[in-house]
Amino acid sequence: IHRLSKVIEEYLYPAVEDFRIDIVIDQGPAARSVRLNLPRFTLIGATTRAGLLSAPLRSRFGVSHRLDYYSAEDLTSIVRRSAGLLEVKLEESAAPEIARRSVATASSAVTALEMLEIDKNGLDEMDKRLLQALTGKFKGGPAGLHSLAAAVGEEPGTLEEVHEPYLILEGYLQRTQQGRVALPRAYEVLGLKVPASQPSLL
Repeated sequence: IHRLSKVIEEYLYPAVEDFRIDIVIDQGPAARSVRLNLPRFTLIGATTRAGLLSAPLRSRFGVSHRLDYYSAEDLTSIVRRSAGLLEVKLEESAAPEIARRSVATASSAVTALEMLEIDKNGLDEMDKRLLQALTGKFKGGPAGLHSLAAAVGEEPGTLEEVHEPYLILEGYLQRTQQGRVALPRAYEVLGLKVPASQPSLL
């Protein structure tokens, strides 16, 4: 609510005090004010930056509450429950680790599960996008790092340092002097037929 413009705030004052608002219609000599009576309501505002609320707006709220951060134990329970709802396989030791890295907020913990979209093979969304581009657009490769990065909308350094090591370790792709090449396992995990010309690890 701290982001409300001053104009909206001015409309709120009579609304919360007298349950009415006055609206100006037309401009110039034809301008006129119309009063609208409102049904009784309760205004609830939420903010993470209470200091940015103007004094007049803050004074209109009769009750003010502060929500504390979640404890690590509470977040661990939230992570485990969310993992079940999202059908994400989670090791017992992983939930506390995610909880500790969630800045004491439940939304950060759940987002870690939702946004990563890690599947049963340990691949996140960017891993899969990289393999899809390599097997599809680049027909299995070889493809240069910068070309792959442009295709998936990611920085070359991020692909090389964050995503490729795991994909290479698990046998999804291979680095060659000509570029990156998709291995049979990349096709298999994407549900694609392995081309006869694709190299293997053997």
